[in-house]
Amino acid sequence: MEYMPSGVPGPEPSFDDREYWERCQQKRLAFQACSACGKCRHPPGPYCPHCSSDQITWVEAPTVGELFSYTVIYHPAHESVRSRVPYNVVIVAFPDLGVRVISNVVNAAPDELQFGMPLKLVWGQASNGQAIPLFEKM
Repeated sequence: MEYMPSGVPGPEPSFDDREYWERCQQKRLAFQACSACGKCRHPPGPYCPHCSSDQITWVEAPTVGELFSYTVIYHPAHESVRSRVPYNVVIVAFPDLGVRVISNVVNAAPDELQFGMPLKLVWGQASNGQAIPLFEKM
């Protein structure tokens, strides 16, 4: 599933988030968790922001999150997305894990978005071939 036009670049993994994107490529949404205190975090990083441990494990995310916040883009920030406006940018919360991820809801008009609504994880593909987590309203 492609949500944005093909001219929009995909993510370029860094040292800290490479494993996150590798898991996404396998269509597995997972978040870093601290092996010392057990708290999850996103985006990935080398140290736990809660206890400063460098001991990392990964926790699989549920396939359903909830809409924490959103905005609707009406004015394209780049020429490559001009044909796609209006589009949404959402923050999806996974309350049981205490993390949030930025994404898009691919099957909702702007007036259909509601705070707290359940969202189902689906997978899209960026123009560079990277699998990216997207969401659908349920």
